[in-house]
Amino acid sequence: MYSQKKFIVSHAPFWHSGSRVSERNQHIMIAAIPAILFGFVQYGMPAVGVMAMAISTAMFWEYAFKKVAKQQDTIGDCSAAVIGMVFAMLLPATAPWWLVITGTFIAIVVGKEIFGGIGGNPFNPAVVAIAILTISWKSYLDFNGALVDYDLGFSMIYPLSALKNFGVSAVADISPVDLLMGKQTGGIGAAFGLGLLIGGIYLILRGFIRWEICLSFIVGVAITAAIFKSMGEPGQYAGPVFHLLTGYTLIGAFFLATEDSSSPVNFVPMLIYGAVGGIMTVTIRNIGSYVDGVIFAIMICNLINPLVDKLRPKALGKVGYNE
Repeated sequence: MYSQKKFIVSHAPFWHSGSRVSERNQHIMIAAIPAILFGFVQYGMPAVGVMAMAISTAMFWEYAFKKVAKQQDTIGDCSAAVIGMVFAMLLPATAPWWLVITGTFIAIVVGKEIFGGIGGNPFNPAVVAIAILTISWKSYLDFNGALVDYDLGFSMIYPLSALKNFGVSAVADISPVDLLMGKQTGGIGAAFGLGLLIGGIYLILRGFIRWEICLSFIVGVAITAAIFKSMGEPGQYAGPVFHLLTGYTLIGAFFLATEDSSSPVNFVPMLIYGAVGGIMTVTIRNIGSYVDGVIFAIMICNLINPLVDKLRPKALGKVGYNE
C-alpha cells in the first residue's frame, strides 16, 4: 500500500514580513508617550487616573465581549489598549469615571466588536466614542468649563472656545510657540503639539502610518483656514497656524485619521481622504455649531473611505489583440 501525503495549500498572502498587529500597536503607544507625559505633568494624578481607567476598561470590555460571544481572546494584540489610550488622550483630566467607562464601552463594543473586531470597523472606535459623548454630555467635553479649577501657571484658555465665543481678538495675543509647547488647555494628550509631532514623525519613519494622510490633512487645514481668512472680514477668522496648533488637529492628523481599518490604502485616495478631513475640520470650526471640527470631520472621512479607496489611476498603454 502506498503511503499518501496530504498536500495543503493556504490562501494568499504566502509571504509574511514578520511584523505583527501587536508590534504596530506597541509603537503607537510609544509614539504617544511625549504627549501623554506632558498631560500628566500639567494635570497631575487626575489625568493619570483617567488614562489608567480608559486603558483598563477598554481591555475589560474586549475581553468580556469575546467571552460572551465565545470568540478567541485578542487582548494580546494591544488593539483595545491603544483604543483606550487614544480615547483618554482626547478627554479632559476631570472626566468623571462613569464617562470614561461609558466611552470605552462605546469604543470597543459599538465602534469595533459589533463590526467583527479588529480590521472590520468602518469608523475609528475612539472617534465614535468621543462623538457620541460630545453629543450626549457636551458640558463634560467643554475644556474651559471642565478645567476651570486647575492652576496651570498661565492664563488658562481653550483657544478654539475663545475664538468661537469672542472672535479673533480674544486669541490674537497667543503665541504659536506657546501653542506648540502646550500652553493651552485641552485633552490629556492633545494639547502638546510638539510631542504629537515627534510621535507622528516617529510612526511615519518606522512605517506604521502613511505620510500621505497626515500631510494632506495638515495641508487641507492650512489651505482652508487661509481661504476663510482671506475671504472673511478683517479679524473674523483665524489663520492657518492657529488652526494647526489648537484643538485636536495634530492628534487627528497622526493618531486618528491614520487608523488602519477606516482609512484608504492607495496613494491618491489617501491624499483625497486626508484633504477632505482637513477641509471639513476648519469648515465646521468656522461655520458649524461645534467648537472643534476634527472628530466629525474624521467620521465623514471614514464614511466616504470605501468610495474614495476605489479610485485607481488609469493603466498606461492600450489593449492589444493577437491576430
